[in-house]
Amino acid sequence: MTEGRPAAAAPRILVVGDLMIDTIVKPEGPLARGSDRRAAIVDRPGGSAANQAAWLAHFGAAVDFVARVGAADRRREAARLTRAGVAPHLVGDARRETGRLIALIEASGERSFLTDRGANLALCARDFPDALVERAAMIHLSGYSFFAPGPREAAMSLIARAGGRPVGVDPASAEFLREAGPDAFLAWTRGATTLFPNAEEASVLAGTDDPLAQGARLAAHYPLVVVKRGAAGCEAFAGGQRWRVGAPPAEVKDSTGAGDAFVAAFLVAHLAGRPIERCLAEGAAAGAVATEFIGGRPEIRRPRG
Repeated sequence: MTEGRPAAAAPRILVVGDLMIDTIVKPEGPLARGSDRRAAIVDRPGGSAANQAAWLAHFGAAVDFVARVGAADRRREAARLTRAGVAPHLVGDARRETGRLIALIEASGERSFLTDRGANLALCARDFPDALVERAAMIHLSGYSFFAPGPREAAMSLIARAGGRPVGVDPASAEFLREAGPDAFLAWTRGATTLFPNAEEASVLAGTDDPLAQGARLAAHYPLVVVKRGAAGCEAFAGGQRWRVGAPPAEVKDSTGAGDAFVAAFLVAHLAGRPIERCLAEGAAAGAVATEFIGGRPEIRRPRG
């Protein structure tokens, strides 16, 4: 910092989407259908949007996070987010319980999910007041919010209220994209400025497995497309430009949250005005770190400054 000049304020990001309680199951071997298999089973706070909010705070952003949870869990989940450096704006739902997710982790670190969206299905536009929108430098949405009518209406209204602010969207689920149809998702997210699909989601949305064609087709809908490709690295597309960065080595224990860490690190670097290739490198490094422990949120919050 230059002497006598105050440090620049951290960018304020409004994150809207899902908060879940994750039950992470790591069997000792292949599932024994109809019988037993020993496994390590732990509960962790989760939800893609909540994870991204925690990682954003970890990397120095100021974060407002809006979601719905079961009324009985609101205080506990708000305290968890506050400890992570996030300003939580949680609505306690008296009729629905907090969303739950079971993650089955293979020996490779790859995972499969069973999801009960719970209170997330009741998210509505009145859950994020104008004051939160007006103080945000950027809005970031979880794709899960687009896969049910109520949350989808709320998410689309928020894009319309962005007022020129950049809007990021993480598609979140290839299977839900297949169910909804790529054309519908592209229409629902019209007006977003950055899309963060993983490789499978990019394939579904673009209708091709060819990386270059994926980028070209999706860049026709979004000013910036950033594709997370796991061990194959990552790339970004804007207009006719393409940037590619490899993945750093990692001792993979659990890939849950790796994409969320990637998005957070990329966004913080991008809002700081760093070159796209540097943003990709920082995202890839964060994603690698996130695979080396169990759970989807940062283990230790990085201090600001």
